[in-house]
Amino acid sequence: MADILLALLLTAIKSVVLLVVLLICVAFILLADRKIWAAVQLRRGPNVVGPFGLLQSFADLLKFVFKEPIIPSGASKGIFLLAPLVTCILALAAWAVIPLQAGWAIADINVGVLYIFAISSLGVYGVIMAGWASNSKYPFLAALRCAAQMVSYEVSIGFVIITVLMCAGSLNLTSIVQAQDTRLGFLGWYWLPLFPMFVVFFVSALAETNRPPFDLMEAESELVAGFMVEYSSTPYMMFMLGEYVAVVTMCALTTILFLGGWLSPIPFIPFTWIPGPLWFVLKVCLVFFMFAMVKAMVPRYRYDQLMRLGWKVFLPISLFMVVVVAAVLQIFGWAPVGG
Repeated sequence: MADILLALLLTAIKSVVLLVVLLICVAFILLADRKIWAAVQLRRGPNVVGPFGLLQSFADLLKFVFKEPIIPSGASKGIFLLAPLVTCILALAAWAVIPLQAGWAIADINVGVLYIFAISSLGVYGVIMAGWASNSKYPFLAALRCAAQMVSYEVSIGFVIITVLMCAGSLNLTSIVQAQDTRLGFLGWYWLPLFPMFVVFFVSALAETNRPPFDLMEAESELVAGFMVEYSSTPYMMFMLGEYVAVVTMCALTTILFLGGWLSPIPFIPFTWIPGPLWFVLKVCLVFFMFAMVKAMVPRYRYDQLMRLGWKVFLPISLFMVVVVAAVLQIFGWAPVGG
């Protein structure tokens, strides 16, 4: 009994440490997003609160916390307040299985990929709950748009993950990274042999997390905050927090599936002296920089273009690549490392 209690206590401590570090990182990721966007437009971006504007995200947090929450009189109050909580908790829960290093995960389960896929799929419920509970046409229409978009691109993401799993031979995220540990360094990671799938996954991740140019929850005709338009104060902040945590989760998943996780890109001294978690963080930042540059440069899609891209382009490509990867592995007898 004492061993069980000790294990639970250690898990709780590790979870709290992970959440604190993750939330602080998300604060600076949000600042980086604004700074990159400003730099592309030849602006300074946030530069007043703290040195170089480093405390801007924390100032925004205090602003949201001390604002008065307003609940529409016609809203279903219970579901209205539960929706942002669901969105935020599900986004944070995905990090329970993300390994920053071999053995550095809260739960290093053998079905880590399925866990993340299930958690990300459940995220649509927060959107639907918020749109319906607001009892207003704008958030309800935006919630339907957003839910259809998320579900559509989850299909392509699922097929992309299947190709990676066939190559790695495991559903365990640590095993997927270790399967990319070759003498070729970054040339041996899955981004190169599965490059079409890497591109499909990256673009689908943008759509899955409602990032520009696929931020169609804010439609052209309304120009309001989509399904969050009736929210204010802390509930609105929780939606935005859940969105940015989901973005960082997708960056981490891209790093694990295609960019070798914590592995050094050049498998020689002195690069191998750098700790694995530092390589992991640098790769996540690189992927997020790509997310931010897409936001700054690519104009927003129309909704029909968005759905056409998902169903008529990405779905056939991902299905074709699943068949090709399976055929190549079978014909050449390349057994997965985890198999």
